[in-house]
Amino acid sequence: MILPALFAIAKPAAVSGFLRWLRHLGGPGLILLGLLDNSAIPLPGGMDIFVIVLSADQPERWPYYAFMATAGSLLGGYLTYRLARGEGKGRLASRLKRSQMDKVRSVFKKWGFWSISVPAVLPPPLPMVPFLVAAGAAQYSLQKFLAALLLGRAVRYSILGVLGAVYGRHIIGYFSQHTRVIVWTAVALVVAGIAIGVLRSRMSATRAA
Repeated sequence: MILPALFAIAKPAAVSGFLRWLRHLGGPGLILLGLLDNSAIPLPGGMDIFVIVLSADQPERWPYYAFMATAGSLLGGYLTYRLARGEGKGRLASRLKRSQMDKVRSVFKKWGFWSISVPAVLPPPLPMVPFLVAAGAAQYSLQKFLAALLLGRAVRYSILGVLGAVYGRHIIGYFSQHTRVIVWTAVALVVAGIAIGVLRSRMSATRAA
């Protein structure tokens, strides 16, 4: 979803078409993106960009977009939590970097509720998925988990929605003037992220074998 969107705005003349495409996806698109963003293959910053751009295009609807982004993240986070809870310290956790998971588990044991809600507010590059996995693997209370994730994501996407509604036009104008550099840099980062994720998965599979 992210790559087609990036290529769609590779030329300044396509910005309006990109906005029409985003408007067509609307809230349901944010639900789908939330599922992907909270999976074992996240899309850092993708949801943030969509919320800002949609809120900039339709400022009066920013609460709706913030709500749908929060709902998508909550659903995606719940699914990852359930998978990790069912596997315990199984395959899902093994797909993530061991040193990273050890640090996350240590933070989670110390702070509990806040170790979920605070990362849910903070922007990339702080990864959210390891905290979701740690909560599930530790058999953390589902009610507390959902409350913490809801709090963090609601705050985050409300802030982004307001920023998009107030300053989004300026952001879009900047994009239209520097699209090529921004788009190709973003494409390179996405491809690098996917490549690193695949490499880590293969290394984990090799160690497990």
